[in-house]
Amino acid sequence: MRRSAPILLAALLAACMLWPAPGMAQRRAAAPVQPMASPHDFADASAAADPRRTPVVRVVQETSPAVVSIISAREVKAPFAGESLLQRFFGEAQAPGQAPPPKSKTAQNLGSGVIIDGRKGYVLTNAHVITGATQITARLQDGREFTAMLQGADQDMDLAVLRLDVPKDGPPLPQVRMGDSAELMIGEPVIAIGNPYGLSHTVTTGVVSALDRSMNTGQQTIAGLIQTDAAINPGNSGGPLLNILGQVVGINAAVYAKGGGLGFAIPINKAKSVLDELITTGRVAHIWLGLLGENMTPDQAAFYGLPRPGGMVVTDVFPDTPAEKAGIRPGDALLAMGGQKVQSKGQFLGLLLSYSRGDTLAVLLSRAGQQFQVQMRPQVLERDAGLGLISWRWGFTPTFAGSRPPGQAQPSPPPGVGVAAVRAEGPATRLGIKPGDVILQIGSLRTATEADLLTAFYRYQMHNQLILSVQRGAHVYTVRMKI
Repeated sequence: MRRSAPILLAALLAACMLWPAPGMAQRRAAAPVQPMASPHDFADASAAADPRRTPVVRVVQETSPAVVSIISAREVKAPFAGESLLQRFFGEAQAPGQAPPPKSKTAQNLGSGVIIDGRKGYVLTNAHVITGATQITARLQDGREFTAMLQGADQDMDLAVLRLDVPKDGPPLPQVRMGDSAELMIGEPVIAIGNPYGLSHTVTTGVVSALDRSMNTGQQTIAGLIQTDAAINPGNSGGPLLNILGQVVGINAAVYAKGGGLGFAIPINKAKSVLDELITTGRVAHIWLGLLGENMTPDQAAFYGLPRPGGMVVTDVFPDTPAEKAGIRPGDALLAMGGQKVQSKGQFLGLLLSYSRGDTLAVLLSRAGQQFQVQMRPQVLERDAGLGLISWRWGFTPTFAGSRPPGQAQPSPPPGVGVAAVRAEGPATRLGIKPGDVILQIGSLRTATEADLLTAFYRYQMHNQLILSVQRGAHVYTVRMKI
């Protein structure tokens, strides 16, 4: 009996611990009832815990609906249009009833774009994706297609904004979030989404390989680019380059043909700085400093006390311009701008595209062996000044739609810039250009309008020679004009 007492006491203590204290039952009853978990809760938790759903996967899932495939159609003139090969080379007559060969055919160009405003239907892409397009279609990831209209484009910056024909009363389209390309770090992971070779919504990954790269396209130098090893192939152009947060930090623009794995993107900050201008006016106002220059030679480098050629030698400074007001003179060597070295006149123009009229530029120069720095604010190259510079540097005065040289009958002028007059001893005169000729193309740019001509001058203002497509009567000639 003595041994059973401790056992009985332990049982009583255990029962007391299990029995609720006074009021405990009431407190438990008052506690809120927890709802039963739904299958969706388990699915969300499972997705969050899925190790395969990496940050890259989440970025792709979030952003892909706002990436579009761009299909642009353009008319391509067939060689020897209207003649068969036999007619062309052997002079054979066309057989009776035989249909003449087509004068042109429709070609398609594929590219990418990204929706930046889902309510208004604005798409940001590269200008070269839609250059010369007669019809543009944008296809979303979910298969929907919209007709797109060109809202604005700038060939020098290689940026364009399209407006999709979306229903006004429909829901807004998906759109991306903009990042800050100024915060990019070398080695930072990036993701490219596009439509290479027509394969829609292809994803590639890599890192930021370098910043502030310059690339020469053969026609111009584009500066300030993001270099990445994320694969960018034909058709990727215009698609977004994204950081790991899913923000657009660049617009994929080009791949380096000579080296595999090198891609370039336009920083999104550069695009953001001109978006309003592209949307409201259809183009970006050209800015300049009011000077022209030439590439530095080895002899000139020695004169300026430099170990090797690098920079631009100023040849002309125009009155009442930022360059004149800053005290720059012909013969000065322009070595750097905005903290970046200037290696050539082409790179100088490329760097200038990174700035707008309100910016302040620090320009490093050398004069008589002494280096000094000046502060400058670019100004807009106004229409009249641009046309005057064309007459002075290229040697011809243009005329546009609806006008014609005196005494020149031209009821239906071709789509180009007419020549109203030529300057004696100027480049146009030395080449043999005459009043009444029509300039159809300068370099790689078609010149159908006054704005096209001013854009061509802005791009080629410092070139020492130009390739022109000139129409005289019924014949078109390709000629080289030395400046």
